[in-house]
Amino acid sequence: MITPLPNRITVEDGEQELVIEWADRHVSRFSLDGLRQACPCAVCAGGHEYMGQLPDPSIFTRPSLNLWKKVRIEPVGTYAIRIEWDDGHNSGIYTWERLRLMCPCDICYPKGMLG
Repeated sequence: MITPLPNRITVEDGEQELVIEWADRHVSRFSLDGLRQACPCAVCAGGHEYMGQLPDPSIFTRPSLNLWKKVRIEPVGTYAIRIEWDDGHNSGIYTWERLRLMCPCDICYPKGMLG
């Protein structure tokens, strides 16, 4: 399956979410704190050998540990985004495929699967 491209990406500071509206009309809502904890860079993932592994999807349903106020999103070519976090970290590249695979919605992870 080819991952659809996003039509729109927004950061909702009040809700503490990154929202992606995909070309196929699917909507993914990620907690900012969950995305920060799921950073795919080598440092955060624990080394290059772990960079491709997806996080436990329940990371997006846990209570936030931080309040993110100045999150910036920038495109990386036509395949990903880079997120700059309040803590200054910005080396994680979140591909469209990775983001879609991590989607924590009830369609992608039916109730009960997220613990």
